[in-house]
Amino acid sequence: MRATPFHCPFCGDEDLRPHGETHGQWECRSCQRAFSLKFLGILNPTHATPSERRTAP
Repeated sequence: MRATPFHCPFCGDEDLRPHGETHGQWECRSCQRAFSLKFLGILNPTHATPSERRTAP
């Protein structure tokens, strides 16, 4: 099962379809670009550097 992106990272359109046989490859039918997405992991906020931590406004 694939996690589906909601918008093309290039044009913002929603007309995306799986591309190729490799997991994470998508194509946008609007701007005719193919791209891949890769999940890197879940961040642990206790191990983030001070510049990476978000503070409340």
